[in-house]
Amino acid sequence: MYDTILVTLDTTATDRTIIAHIKPLAQILHSRVVLLHVADGWAARRFGADAVSPEIPHDTTYLENVRAEFADANIPVEFVLAYGDPATEIIRWVEEHGVDLIAMSTHGHKLLADIVLGETAVKVQHHVSVPVLLLRASSAQE
Repeated sequence: MYDTILVTLDTTATDRTIIAHIKPLAQILHSRVVLLHVADGWAARRFGADAVSPEIPHDTTYLENVRAEFADANIPVEFVLAYGDPATEIIRWVEEHGVDLIAMSTHGHKLLADIVLGETAVKVQHHVSVPVLLLRASSAQE
């Protein structure tokens, strides 16, 4: 059903919600997982993969640690570090590579805040044609 699951990560504690949900789901369904984080600092947005910033090695190490966590659970996994606007890059990655499910943690803003802040999850769910699983991070993780 979900051969490939894209898990978007923002490298904060809110990621634990989606990781905890997707790990057993991927095991049950024998899914491949792709972990995607979009570096969106000034240097990453301006220079992309050529960016020199403390953000890039931090994000790469974080993704490698989460990748190892899935691999230790015998889940086929890879990670991708993209650069730029998170919503735009997630949508682009899905269009270029295709997935069966997108899984994201959200910070749980209210409707007005979503409109004003342009929450990444809202933008993504309105621009892709695959199912999007949104899980609100628990308040202890925010």
